[in-house]
Amino acid sequence: MRVALFITCYNDTLFPDTGKAVVRVLERLGHTVEFPAGQTCCGQMHWNTGYQSEALPLVKRFVEQFRGAEAVVIPSSSCVAMMRDHYPKMAVEIGDAALVEEVSQLLPRVFEFSEFLIKRLGLEDVGAYYPHRVTYHASCHGLRNLGLGDGPMRLLKAVRGIDLVELTALEQCCGFGGTFAVKNADVSSAMLEEKTGAVLATGAEVCTACDNSCLMHIQGALHRQKTGVKTLHLAEILAADKEMEL
Repeated sequence: MRVALFITCYNDTLFPDTGKAVVRVLERLGHTVEFPAGQTCCGQMHWNTGYQSEALPLVKRFVEQFRGAEAVVIPSSSCVAMMRDHYPKMAVEIGDAALVEEVSQLLPRVFEFSEFLIKRLGLEDVGAYYPHRVTYHASCHGLRNLGLGDGPMRLLKAVRGIDLVELTALEQCCGFGGTFAVKNADVSSAMLEEKTGAVLATGAEVCTACDNSCLMHIQGALHRQKTGVKTLHLAEILAADKEMEL
């Protein structure tokens, strides 16, 4: 399959290894990965903080860059949720009938990374090897908006050598929520304390998730507490193999 990668501005700026990991997994599975160089932001941060008119041109930009893709893979459930929840009505608001049609045709080909592996390709074992104790945090957008369910856990269970420990209160938010963590810092910090407590209770070496935004928030607390526990995007675990370990 010819797969186009939408890296997201968050990963592009702060976590480029996640994008490289997505490419490694997909190419290992025999797919051709393309990277449209003109891609920018999905518009989520503009839309959610009240700058909605500034977000509208980004819908057009996304369609222009990805209209020819057989599939679009995105290592962020929050960005995919933004597109599915808001792009159709944003296209209507722009008042471009052709854009409305293009959005409706493109969105069924847009997938969050783990969703693409599980639901589009029908895979669970992607040939990964990661001999570490790992726990998984279910981000809110993936759990509630996209309905990823146990898909990411099934992918992790198929990883060779992994010691996977389930996180208690898996459905609880980590407290990040983009600007929520800034505007409601005390509430966010209290939620984060509960989440990191649950992570530490597992004895895991690594906490993984489908969103680096959540992981950055969690990693900040784990680092400040000098726990030694690391965070790593799901794609980076699935990209690991024995050759990389050596």
